Amino acid sequence: MLYPWVLGLLLPLLLAISDGAKNYHDALGKSILFYDAQRSGKLPANNPIPWRGDSAVNDCVPGGWYDAGDHIKFGLPLSYTVTILGWSLVRYKDGYEEAGELDNMYDMIKWAYDYLLKAMGPQQTASDCSVQLTVQVGDGDLDHDFWGRAEDMTMARPCKVVSTSTKGSDIAGGTGDTSYANQLLSAAKSLYTFAKSHRGLFHGSDEFYASSGDKDDMCEGAIWLYKATNDAQYLTDAKSFVETDTAWAYEWDDKMVGCQGDQEQPVQRGCGIVLFTDGWLPSGDIDYTPCGLAWRDKWGSLGYSGSAAYIALVAADLGIQPAKLRQFAVEQINYILGDNKHDGGCYSYEIGYGSKYPLRPHHSGASCPNRPASCDFDQLDAPGPNPHVLTGAVVGGPDSNDNYKDDRNDYVQNEVALDYNAGFHAALAGIAHLQSTNQMPTTHNKCPCSQ
Repeated sequence: MLYPWVLGLLLPLLLAISDGAKNYHDALGKSILFYDAQRSGKLPANNPIPWRGDSAVNDCVPGGWYDAGDHIKFGLPLSYTVTILGWSLVRYKDGYEEAGELDNMYDMIKWAYDYLLKAMGPQQTASDCSVQLTVQVGDGDLDHDFWGRAEDMTMARPCKVVSTSTKGSDIAGGTGDTSYANQLLSAAKSLYTFAKSHRGLFHGSDEFYASSGDKDDMCEGAIWLYKATNDAQYLTDAKSFVETDTAWAYEWDDKMVGCQGDQEQPVQRGCGIVLFTDGWLPSGDIDYTPCGLAWRDKWGSLGYSGSAAYIALVAADLGIQPAKLRQFAVEQINYILGDNKHDGGCYSYEIGYGSKYPLRPHHSGASCPNRPASCDFDQLDAPGPNPHVLTGAVVGGPDSNDNYKDDRNDYVQNEVALDYNAGFHAALAGIAHLQSTNQMPTTHNKCPCSQ
């Protein structure tokens, strides 16, 4: 017997499928697995990635996530990634529940929070300005001279830190917005106090991630601490850091739009977030590919569109063009999940979703065969698919004409990275929220998947 409440659950799903919607719940679960595949350190007993094992257990700060297809741990993109993932969990917790992924999300993001706590060292109080924060583990040049499994690394892995003598408020301020438990809140307060007292940019990762400023990081750190504590001083600080300029993108080097429209207590709701979202609509100044991807740049084109989709969902919740922005957001995610023309259409740029997706992402670990087989630069140049499926990873993406080549050596289109997935992941949670609240928009993707 089909109970009425079961039918009530099935009808919205059937209607969504008939309207060409994707399986956003499945895509969200797969994205969580990507972050699990990036884990460094001693892996837990419930590790869901069978081809991953313990690695870099002797790092100065063990744990955390490897940044991309390599094995470096960078502070700036990690700070951004944890910010948007944590924000999506606070804002769209019901979306994770709807997808059946809440426990997996908690488990996934706690891995990053635990690393940040260890990266701070033994700091005690919010008034303690002696904070030292480890912001990079691994040397970029040494790492890029190695192609192989993280489990097989033998090169030196030096640490870089920010402290009272080595400035880094761009990283420390942005890292100080992670809080849903007392321990995290105390750490966030301490980091923020340190960053505010020792302003200055970190230049130790400039070859890979060169920061252009710290006001966006300080602003988001302050507004999240205000929400967590209701301490008016943090709100005052956020208002002093916020800028009204229109952000080029929501990304690791510019999180200002997140502060402009953060949650239900925006610091500056007007020009900034409105102009940002206006600029990403078809009537704005962003370029669009023939199949409808809002295309900002050749590096991480899908990462930019994914993060813009998430900001659009947040703006819609704040009453800013809800219908238009929700349609925009869902259409961008639909493009990533298959509403495009590549390989005859229905091609997912999230690995493992659907029947067609990238087989050769630029990821050294996934390119290696199982032990005891060797793994070196021959695997980088090998023509065949990666031996391991890097489930849930979103590759860099197509060019401005929807052209894409599944080529491991093409790290522009085929690199994977923590920040590339972050906005896409957060938007999926937002879309799951729309489904659970019956607010899904009608979409009109230009190259819809017919399968």
